Amino acid sequence: MSEETILNVSEDSSLGKVEIAPEVIEVIAGIATTEIEGVYSRRGNFATDVAERFGLKTHGKGIKVELTQTGVTIDVFVVFDYGVTIPIVAQKVQQNIRQTLKTMTALEIEEINVHVVGVQMEKEDPQGE
Repeated sequence: MSEETILNVSEDSSLGKVEIAPEVIEVIAGIATTEIEGVYSRRGNFATDVAERFGLKTHGKGIKVELTQTGVTIDVFVVFDYGVTIPIVAQKVQQNIRQTLKTMTALEIEEINVHVVGVQMEKEDPQGE
């Protein structure tokens, strides 16, 4: 997943260290992604799909965080609703992730890559009609 396991974000070390795990960044980015209208879901892997079937929430699903020497790179794998303008919705996802992470963690993100892996043709009716 990453070369480093913890991201050190404290500037003033007189009180101690503040470190953020990449999983925390994944959760924040995942929630920020689902806040955007036009995003149907995030694409996870087999393990996250099984966990969700058992009722576990996987907020980091579809998010990959890479900590490198040059900064933080985030890859987002999403399914959009049919009929949305993909570049506009993707840009809104990028902006919301960047703003949310800056507000919550004070991190500057190097890049946020949005991978559209599917389009949901119609909204599912929760009542099955």
